[in-house]
Amino acid sequence: MKTYLKKVLQHQYLTHQEAYDAMQEMASGNASAVQLAAYISATMMRPIAVEELAGFRAALLDLCNPVSLNQGDTIDLCGTGGDGKNTFNISTLASFVVAGSGIPVTKHGNYGVSSVSGSSNVLEYLGISFATDPSVLSEQLEKAGICFLHAPLFHPALKNVGPVRKELGVKTFFNVLGPMVNPSNPKKQLVGVFNLEVARNYNYVFQKSGKDYMILHALAGYDEISGTSPVKIYGSTGEETLYPEQIIGRKLKPEEIASGDSVKEAASIFVDVLEGRATEAQNAVVCINAAAAIKVYRGNMSWADAYATAQESLQSKKALASFKQLQEMVLA
Repeated sequence: MKTYLKKVLQHQYLTHQEAYDAMQEMASGNASAVQLAAYISATMMRPIAVEELAGFRAALLDLCNPVSLNQGDTIDLCGTGGDGKNTFNISTLASFVVAGSGIPVTKHGNYGVSSVSGSSNVLEYLGISFATDPSVLSEQLEKAGICFLHAPLFHPALKNVGPVRKELGVKTFFNVLGPMVNPSNPKKQLVGVFNLEVARNYNYVFQKSGKDYMILHALAGYDEISGTSPVKIYGSTGEETLYPEQIIGRKLKPEEIASGDSVKEAASIFVDVLEGRATEAQNAVVCINAAAAIKVYRGNMSWADAYATAQESLQSKKALASFKQLQEMVLA
């Protein structure tokens, strides 16, 4: 580990193989907490290179417990986090909206590190327990249209890194890696990232993955379509700049999409959205992010049609039915 630490402290970049080996070393348990904290911090003090990102990703995929679901014909909606905006659980809610529209979702997620409530926090609070058995996950996917893959259960090699990340309490390159290492390897992905440089790097890596994908960054600094600003999009079909207000009817304000100060408050917003008690802005931001995923999965569907599909899923309570079905299955 000292070799790689010395290199990043000298502002040098790792090759693909060095990044792969460094991740293997971090996962092995041989590196001390001090070395891990120093390496993670030093790496985030300069931009992460494409070859480093690809090497880290390859190592984590080799180290994970893979699971085959629906022959990979699913979609994942996942953000890097780390944008510091403290929004409510938009991508997780959008995942249920997408599932309610009839699209199979294998959602990858984790506890919040730099936010109040990550996807795992809110789902666990609402009674969703986490499974690893492929037969259980397949049944959830078949009946609820969605299953949730709690990252630590599929990436046991990272148990040594988790406490260090939590103690640091800021975004790290593990935030960047999270959406790239879904253990079910879905063929479709919607990914939100916290800056444009990461978006471009993701695009380079995903171009070689064979996936249908969309990578987005709201120019106001969000790792999702916030509705507060234009959104830069990179995808398997090209690049574009989206002006969300043209779809949802107006520009949203940051305070309209904020989360609370606790997992309890975040869970309250989550349930309000699904049960039809949310504000117009909360519904809009969930539906436009769901629309992005629907577009990725359905192909050439227009933004307007994808947004209407998402609205129908939410308003008809199909998204709620998907959530309730998953909840009932894990409580049974």
